[in-house]
Amino acid sequence: MAQAESFDYVVVGAGSAGCVLAARLSEDPQRTVLLLEAGEPDDADAVHIPAAFSSLFKTRWDWNYETVEQKHMGGRSAYWPRGKALGGCSSMNAMIYIRGNRADYDTWRDAHGATGWGYDDVLPYFVKAEGNTRLAGPLHGTGGPLHVEDRRFTHELTTAWVEAAVAAGHKRTDDFNGATQEGVGLYQVTCRKGRRWSTADAYLRPAEGRANLTVRTGALSTRVVLDGTRAVGVEYLRDGQTHVVHADGEVLLAGGAINSPQLLMLSGIGPAEHLREVGVDVRVGLAGVGDNLHDHPAAPVIWTTKGTTDLQDALTPARLLQWQALGRGPLSSNVGEGGGFLRTRDGLDAPDMQFHVAPTMFFDNGLRESPAAGFTSATTLVAPRSRGTLRLRSADPRWRPLIDPAYYADPVDMEATVAGIRVLEEIGRQAALSRFLADPYLPDRRGLSDEELAEHVRTWTQTLYHPVGTCAMGSGETAVVDPALRVRGVDGLRVVDASVFPVIPRGNTNAPTIMLAEKAADLIKQG
Repeated sequence: MAQAESFDYVVVGAGSAGCVLAARLSEDPQRTVLLLEAGEPDDADAVHIPAAFSSLFKTRWDWNYETVEQKHMGGRSAYWPRGKALGGCSSMNAMIYIRGNRADYDTWRDAHGATGWGYDDVLPYFVKAEGNTRLAGPLHGTGGPLHVEDRRFTHELTTAWVEAAVAAGHKRTDDFNGATQEGVGLYQVTCRKGRRWSTADAYLRPAEGRANLTVRTGALSTRVVLDGTRAVGVEYLRDGQTHVVHADGEVLLAGGAINSPQLLMLSGIGPAEHLREVGVDVRVGLAGVGDNLHDHPAAPVIWTTKGTTDLQDALTPARLLQWQALGRGPLSSNVGEGGGFLRTRDGLDAPDMQFHVAPTMFFDNGLRESPAAGFTSATTLVAPRSRGTLRLRSADPRWRPLIDPAYYADPVDMEATVAGIRVLEEIGRQAALSRFLADPYLPDRRGLSDEELAEHVRTWTQTLYHPVGTCAMGSGETAVVDPALRVRGVDGLRVVDASVFPVIPRGNTNAPTIMLAEKAADLIKQG
């Protein structure tokens, strides 16, 4: 047998975190880095057109996951798209740049023992990553690789919603990542001149010419190779062949909240009883792997519209030419153009609800063709209390795992979501917006009781594409990784992705994942 290739670092997953890690670690020409990605190059046209992101769902650029049947959603399962290409989910998300709330990171530090991850600790890494075209220091960066800009197209329906929300008593903001998070306004996006700017664009492409960086696509990692309790390499499938690569320094898992815990368990690292049940030899018993799964559930409120257009009218050859030539026009919309943050009840230390609004009918993940011109506003529960699990379905790495986010298992989550819908209804009654709204579509009538609204939520909830928590960071016995992101009980192995978030940040999770990888790169370089 030929001797296995060796690299200093083997990074598994070329997504939002993995591209950052590969780029930062290969800055040292004395260190060799291999980046393994199960998916393909990010060369689909729809990757680069902001408004086209949902057309990537259920294609070869998508892992195309489904949850198990959800007890508190009438037995429905939920579709979970996850990016399967260079850039990972940053190549198929809605590009909204949100960092989360100061309280999120201080909670990581104070309640979970994630020393060094308080807000003041992580802010420099947000700033380091960011290249904002409008906002500047001390809270924003202008020279980082991750381009952040104001969208180049805003539909009049989105502007009308913001005006209506202000009329309903919500304060206006032009920076959701500033000193305070609450308010309503237009979202900034990770785009450059009207085109998606993923971590593949921001970090990987500038590094691709380095002799010490190797990028391999179509490589499905199947297990971490262990020598005793030390990670020494990775086994992967490519072109129907099994390969093994050696890591002289560290193995770094960056597969996200589904793939990283799955790979740990396939490698014999995880809850011992469960591993035995599915026929995996236990190498390191680690009870927390796959626990603490949570996500931002979203529920739509949709109207048909009058006296205006919607984004469906953007799907024309002329609009495509406009975007190709100028990076402008409706195709430069990220669909979820605006929204806001608020508290649904008194006594909360930070917002528990985020709104996303779209000048079109967007429901069932955008997989259904809109029956009419419409407008969508959606609740997104950003401080969910429900927690679920991820478990292996089989010892075969090609099988998809059992994903159970346990949506609405805690009744407070449903109460907050119904309260959020009431706020959206109130905003919809304001003159600035109501002049464009014809009839309710989802729910299909006005004046519903709380229980009727709860039934609507159970029927139409979808993911906001933010699963986290399955390899949680901390200092307690339930933590999977320590504050340096090292897997407990295993040498030479770290997890660097949203699975390590002990609590989900309040807001879209792409920017926090990039921040995490920036900080992790420094921790790894320090040894």
